[in-house]
Amino acid sequence: MEDAPKPRRVPSSFQDSGGIKDPKTELRRDEEMHRFDSETSLETKAVCSQSKLKGLELTTPLVPSISVASTFSINKVDEYMECLRDGYIYSRLANHSCDSAAHAINSLEGGVGTLVFSSGMGAIATTLLALLKTGDHVIAPDSAYSGTYAMMKSVLPNYGIEVTFVKACDIEEYKKAIKPNTKIFYGETPCNPCLAVLDLKAFADVAKTVPLAISVVDSTFGSPCVQRPLEFGVDISINSCTKYIGGHSDIVAGSMSTRDEEILFGVGEFLRQTGNCLSPFDAFLLLRGVRTLPLRMEKHSQNGLKIAQYLEQHSKISKVYYPGLPSHPQHEVAKKQMSAFGGMVVFEVADGLQAAKTLVESVKLITLAVSLGSTESLIEHPATMTHGPYLMTSEDRQKGSISDGLIRFSVGIENVDDLIRDLEQALAKV
Repeated sequence: MEDAPKPRRVPSSFQDSGGIKDPKTELRRDEEMHRFDSETSLETKAVCSQSKLKGLELTTPLVPSISVASTFSINKVDEYMECLRDGYIYSRLANHSCDSAAHAINSLEGGVGTLVFSSGMGAIATTLLALLKTGDHVIAPDSAYSGTYAMMKSVLPNYGIEVTFVKACDIEEYKKAIKPNTKIFYGETPCNPCLAVLDLKAFADVAKTVPLAISVVDSTFGSPCVQRPLEFGVDISINSCTKYIGGHSDIVAGSMSTRDEEILFGVGEFLRQTGNCLSPFDAFLLLRGVRTLPLRMEKHSQNGLKIAQYLEQHSKISKVYYPGLPSHPQHEVAKKQMSAFGGMVVFEVADGLQAAKTLVESVKLITLAVSLGSTESLIEHPATMTHGPYLMTSEDRQKGSISDGLIRFSVGIENVDDLIRDLEQALAKV
């Protein structure tokens, strides 16, 4: 009698004629050029991490070149599988530009591997669809990135996948929502847009109580220079690299890092089959963004704290949400798992909708625009923009604590006194 098949965390849809592929033999392995030791800092890894170029033993370009080829020549038919695993044959499957960016991000995240995608939503959608099947159950926060919320509410149910929304970052709510078919515990931290902070270790521990369940955290608002979910036991860390990791408002990209080889292999196969790959040109820019990420996050965090402190004392502001403020409900959790508090500041204008609109339309230096995490400061009104009627109903926003007076401010790396003066003149018009 044959042994029963070993339970799998990834749906067994990635098969060849010999059965399930083995991640330990099929995964691509990139070798780091430098000899980092256990004391090497994240700042140094961000600047220096580089995978060895295949076939260049004597000399290597300091900056990896853009791999524009769509296909690659091979020497022998019998070497095809070896090239597929260890080299390159077709750019949808792999190319050095994307591998270089993924390798550098993974050096910061501390996983067994990282995949890069054509957008942050590409990373989220590909990861979820690769890991879920009909009949599975997802637990997700009621306050989240609007694209994620829309996918959870409108797309996953079409595939027979059940989703339960809970209060963002409330561990007890996650526990209460567990079902026998729960497969994904999904979280964000800090949460979009209200900056609730998820206790990463507690979240990972809850997921581990459910056999074969997988914990996923969108870490975009922190970036791997501020927080590393994998270090706290989370299975998957996702970033919209359009934001802080790219950092210059000139690319759209996403990443998925994991500490589990089976997950890396399964999501990687799904990525290649669905073609949700990153452009080599964008991968080149993404790697450049990684190099300066530590410096930028330090300045974003310094400016963010000063802006939050200024707003908290202003008479026209009723509430400020910033993990670095002692008034934040999860300030102690944030101190435990974040090395800095980032550049996202969210606040409530006391007089509500019209006052909030007046404020965001009156700034002169700060730019009214969606997105976040770039060198320049961006401001927006979630109730009418990123979390507005296009993606969320008023009831959805109410459940997620997204009020009409809420403002989301992505604080850039400009001189902070200039930013405060701009806010001061805009608030004078409210």
